[in-house]
Amino acid sequence: MPNIISHLIVVLIGSHSIFAGTSSIDGLLPEPIIALEDRTDWLIDPSPYIAGVFRTNHDDEIVLSNGLIRRTFRIAPNLATVALENLTSGESLLRSVRPEAAIVIDGVSWDIGGLVGQPNHAFIQPEWIETMTSDPTAFQLKGWEVVPIAERMPWKRVRHHAPGVTWPPAGVALRFDLESPAPHPVGTGHPLKVSVHYELYDGIPCFSKWIEFENTSGQQVTVNRFTSEIIAAVEHTSRVEDRGVHFPTPNIHVETDYSFQGMDPETVSRFAVHWVKDPLYSSQVSYLNTTPCLLEVRPTIGPEQDIASGDRFSSFRTFVLPHDRSDRERNGLAKRRLYRTIAPWTTENPLMMHARYADWDRIQLAIDQCAEVGFEMVIMTFGSGFQIEDDSEEYLAKMKRYADYARSKGIEIGGYSLLSSRSIGGGNDIVSPPGVTPTHVSCPALASEWGQDYFRKLYQFFEKTGMRLLEHDGSYPGDIDVSERLPLQKGEKDSRWVQWRIITDFYKWCRANGVYLNVPDYYYLAGSNKCAMGYREVNWSLPRAQQVIHSRQNIYDGTWTKNGSMGWMFVPLTQYHGGGAAATIEPLSQHLDHYQRIMMSNLGAGVQACYRGPRLFDSEETKSMVQQSVDWFKKHRRVLEGDLIHLRRADARDLDYWLLVDPQGQEKGLLMLFNPLPQAISRTIRVPLYYTGLIENSLIRVEDGKAQKRPIRRDGSIDLEVTVGAGGFSWITFE
Repeated sequence: MPNIISHLIVVLIGSHSIFAGTSSIDGLLPEPIIALEDRTDWLIDPSPYIAGVFRTNHDDEIVLSNGLIRRTFRIAPNLATVALENLTSGESLLRSVRPEAAIVIDGVSWDIGGLVGQPNHAFIQPEWIETMTSDPTAFQLKGWEVVPIAERMPWKRVRHHAPGVTWPPAGVALRFDLESPAPHPVGTGHPLKVSVHYELYDGIPCFSKWIEFENTSGQQVTVNRFTSEIIAAVEHTSRVEDRGVHFPTPNIHVETDYSFQGMDPETVSRFAVHWVKDPLYSSQVSYLNTTPCLLEVRPTIGPEQDIASGDRFSSFRTFVLPHDRSDRERNGLAKRRLYRTIAPWTTENPLMMHARYADWDRIQLAIDQCAEVGFEMVIMTFGSGFQIEDDSEEYLAKMKRYADYARSKGIEIGGYSLLSSRSIGGGNDIVSPPGVTPTHVSCPALASEWGQDYFRKLYQFFEKTGMRLLEHDGSYPGDIDVSERLPLQKGEKDSRWVQWRIITDFYKWCRANGVYLNVPDYYYLAGSNKCAMGYREVNWSLPRAQQVIHSRQNIYDGTWTKNGSMGWMFVPLTQYHGGGAAATIEPLSQHLDHYQRIMMSNLGAGVQACYRGPRLFDSEETKSMVQQSVDWFKKHRRVLEGDLIHLRRADARDLDYWLLVDPQGQEKGLLMLFNPLPQAISRTIRVPLYYTGLIENSLIRVEDGKAQKRPIRRDGSIDLEVTVGAGGFSWITFE
């Protein structure tokens, strides 16, 4: 390939060497080699793993690496990923070279980069790469640049968040610029341009990728489809026959910010992340070539976006996190680290009350009580009388008084709004394709006149009242709308993209303006703070003793992939759905033991619940209990908002317990124990302390008592004799 990298420039930004230019890669530093035996565990100490762009011993190769993951690119005769390696496990993840991306413009399909001519798609031999050629019909590499990482969206930090959180994430960004081999069939004769963007983050084996199209044709064009990531990965399982048995996909977590209609990453990823059959992989074990080992990241429909001459179109962001083991806990820890890295606003974790009524007297009571016991947020819940769509000057002024008073007490306030799961009428509802029903039976169309007015009211509400919280129920679930709603929406093919942009533009605005977002859908990567931990609503109508067990089960199950700060739980101070007196805590003073148990079940995992009722306490004794519980949480907040290590799930038959870890903190671990039985339990249990980072010895404190030095076994565990009173709880800290 002719000189595409000339005048190499080295710019030092922070601890990173940033290389930019266009002619030869002479001058890039070689990647530092760290022996496996010298590596520290990145889940305990990520600090050694700094991202950078490096050279190899090949003139036409560059490497994106942070010591945990390495992606190697050939830049001649065209741009192509020729290796993808997990440096922790030593695995080679790539078996075949493919285009970097693909795009369909005005019905014409283009590959972006890539090399052709690989003789066998089960593995890559270096000598094969030397003989592979560029597809002359694909976009061709013209230049590249290494730049600092820019923030994906502004984040106004106004609340407690985890220590060490940075935004934008520390790391390095790499951009490749490519041009079409021929101009648009009708236009100025200029080639079309596409940039392929990568980000690699410090301290985590994760990279982000997206593409950006620049319309240089001189006329409007339409981006019909795109595929922003293509990885021919090593298969997870080799099966000769496909008999309807589930085929596991490669051990790589892939997620995008194009996510909706679900509360877990696997569910919401189905609209963009596709593991499919590889038609080129003819030597695979599967007789019918049905192994799902080709990753294609693309929307299932659209985007079908019209791009004016001179304008740009950007795809959604894809995040790729290869796992280094098959261990469920370790893989969960990796995902939780991912969210702290790419969506750090999810570490904001205020204690919140769901105020049952929105009249002034009872809201004032709720604010005052929150301030007295250390709660941090009041949410005017559904059915409370709060009306965010009332845009009268009188109502906005009233809500501003609420916000001003709450602020004077150190409390944030906001309220609830339902978007989907209701019908508007008058042509303002989504019209689904034939044979399809909207996810929530009915859903307003976000591009309709009503939808645009609804969002105008939301923006205006927060601008004029100073409130800083929205609980946005029934968020846009990804429904397709066949209606033409010009100028925003042409119809079926672009409706999902248009509506996703409307909702995520609003969420990003909220993030930039410090508006906290409770959204029962997986919009974390678009700016939301918290989603449900995962529970069945009618379970809060069960008898109180059963609710406590369900709470700890839900937390145990939900935190495999969510940080504790990312999921809310529920506490029905007053009746919710049903169950009567047996299911509720009111009168609070008459059920003080239960109230404390359920508070500690949540706070003891760093999880906030929606305490739904008119008040938090009804007597001095109740107030004292709530305040002491909150004080305890705030004393240990850092470790409680760390990672939860799953030890024994609640089953109402014996002790259940989990371990919270923070290897960078003073308190490196906190063991929470719960006894569901009517008699005390004494037991010797083994506690794994590996992820606390402690070695050889630990100072332990039982319920904040005197420190005792205890040895740690060679396998990283410690044996403890524990006693927990009847129906009670206990905790042990490790320093």
